[in-house]
Formats: sequence, C-alpha cells, structure tokens
Amino acid sequence: MASMLGSLSAISAICSSYSSSSSSIFTSTNATTSLVSFPRLQETGRRNRRMACTAMVQQAVQGAPAAYAKEMERLSAKESLLLAFKDSGGFEALVTGKTTDMQRIDVNERITGLERLNPTPRPTTSPFLEGRWNFEWFGSGSPGLFAARVIFERFPSSLANLSKLDVVIKDGNAKVTANLKLLSSIESKLILSAKLSVEGPLRMKEEYVEGVLETPTIIEENVPEQLKGALGQAASTIQQLPLPIRDVVSSGLKVPLPAGSLQRLFMISYLDEEILIIRDTAGVPEVLTRLDAPASPMGEPSTEYES
Repeated sequence: MASMLGSLSAISAICSSYSSSSSSIFTSTNATTSLVSFPRLQETGRRNRRMACTAMVQQAVQGAPAAYAKEMERLSAKESLLLAFKDSGGFEALVTGKTTDMQRIDVNERITGLERLNPTPRPTTSPFLEGRWNFEWFGSGSPGLFAARVIFERFPSSLANLSKLDVVIKDGNAKVTANLKLLSSIESKLILSAKLSVEGPLRMKEEYVEGVLETPTIIEENVPEQLKGALGQAASTIQQLPLPIRDVVSSGLKVPLPAGSLQRLFMISYLDEEILIIRDTAGVPEVLTRLDAPASPMGEPSTEYES
C-alpha cells in the first residue's frame, strides 16, 4: 500500500509539473502574439494532459493489486506444499518407501505449482542460498537416498533408521548430515562434505570429497536390558585402547572419496527465505526447508559463472 501511495504521489507531481510547464508555454505565446488567440489549441492540450495523467494513475492502481495477488498466490502454494508433505507421511514415510504413488504425484504437482512463482531470478548467487536446510523431499540421485541406502543395505529397517537429513551451505561448500539411529538406543551421524561450483544463474555442480561416520552415542535409558552388558563391555574395551587409537575411534571413520567419483549437476528451480527446490539432471525434485534465520538480501554477491 505504501509503494502504491508513493507511485500515485510521483505521478501527481509529474502531472502538475507537466500542467504548469504547458500553461507557461501558452502564456508566453499569448504575450508575444497578443493579436492571435488559440482557445481550441489550449483546450485540446488540457484534454490530452488529463487523459495522460488518468492513464498513468490507472496503471499504478492496477499494478499494486496484481503484485499483491501474485504474492498471496505464492504464499498459498507454499502452505499447500508443506501440507502435502505432512499428508504423505513426512520424512519417515519417504525414506522407508511407504509413500504411495498418489501421494507422490500430489506432492510433485504442488512442487510444480510453486516453482512457477519463483521470486528469485538468479538463485545460485543469492544470499538466501547459504544456511542450514532440512530435507523434506528427495529423489533417486540425492545424497539423502544415498545415505538411506548405506543404512538399509546393511541393517533391517526394524533395527536402523534415518531420522533426519540436513545440509549446511556456506562459502561454496556443502556438508550433508544424516542422523542415524540403531536399535532406538544408539545414535550416529554420516557426514558428506562437498564442493559447490556455480555454472549459471540456475545451475550448480556438486562434488563430494569426503565421508565421515561419527562414533556412535549410546542413549543408556533406551538400551534393552539384554544388551546393556554387551554395550558396557564394548565401552570399557574402547577406554583401554592406546590414546592415539582411541582418538581415531572417537573422531569417527573417515572415508575419502576419489575426485569425480561422486558428483552431480543440479538446477535451482525455486528459492526464497524459507524453501529451496532443486532438480537433478533427470528432473527429479528435492525440497528443503530452512532451519536457521535467512541472510539479508542486501549486498548480493556477484559470483562468476561459466556461460
């Protein structure tokens, strides 16, 4: 509303200036040619000025409601997408394969509807991209599915699950953290570090360089009685190891990834201060929601990219 009032004030000032300048022209003309008058010409000029000002005011008044309506449509599409995630069973149903085809197509339809309203034309260099994001939806080529496969190919779903997946994007790097839980009492994290390179206003390249499986943490109150003795013996054994070996064990198992062995291209199809949507080369979408406060949109970096 403030911007609309400002536009109307500016238009009014322009119209007044135009009117006064035109009047002075006619006055000067009448002074030098006192023997001749131009009543019809003056009337035509006033009519043309009124028509021009009326058209400018109508355009300003019509533009503000159109922008407001588009913003309301975008906010509604966001809420609709988040509701579809909840109706589909959320993250747990997605990683365990319990999401139905009907739920998948419903989510994908809402993703497409929100992408159409993307407010960020150059998302790869937007300050909104950096921060901590939570995976809500992912497909076959995502690091989320890779982490899920690492777990479920080695443990049955009744013993292990992927409870959460998030990524931190900062200074051209990404760190994906998969939170794992075994037997409902042992927690660990699988961390994948990657380098990000900007290849266009929408396109980026992601190359994973290292994986770390952190040392498990035992939640003692959740440990079954029949396992408490074995877990206590294992903890005691670790404490008896030489200090260098114990430090290696406590820092987790590092898995270096050969250059180029795990990389992908993706496109950012939607970005605002709360939601990030990307698509891989097969067009499969991933949707992430922000976990921290967004960066200021001022001072957007001018990162170079290859055309």
